[in-house]
Amino acid sequence: MPISNEILIEKLTTKFGENIIKTEEQYGILCITAKPTINIDILHFLYDDTELQFQFLTDICGVHYPDELLQLCVVYHLHSLVTNTRIRFKFYLPLDKPEIKTATSVYASANWMERETFDFYGIIFTGHPNLKRILNVDDMTVYPMRKEYPLEDPNRVDKKDLFFGR
Repeated sequence: MPISNEILIEKLTTKFGENIIKTEEQYGILCITAKPTINIDILHFLYDDTELQFQFLTDICGVHYPDELLQLCVVYHLHSLVTNTRIRFKFYLPLDKPEIKTATSVYASANWMERETFDFYGIIFTGHPNLKRILNVDDMTVYPMRKEYPLEDPNRVDKKDLFFGR
């Protein structure tokens, strides 16, 4: 039987207090924003708690919000297969120092997910056993999923209106 979002909020705010910044419900899934310094503490708590048992890491991804003070965000999607409950965590990071602790000590599957997030967003997972690019070339100096580049090359000639009868 799924655990209610109210119980999850109560357990997490009791345990982590002021480190929980914001809680909201999106499409029935609890979404919690917390300080990035406690990401491993939260993940260990959710994994080890006998009632919660969030022992499946569905995904880790990055998000870039270019117009905000804390521009980068790491998002963890967790699932308790025992209670069939899902939860989402967000940890915001500054663009000039995008560092957060690795979750590989809790979830072995975090290895590749963190490498992908590093590869596309430049988020550094401190303590990661092999943090290097996974999909892009090794000598690439940019992070392609950041919203720092124009959507199209302005020098392209094949997208001119005259080629489309306008």
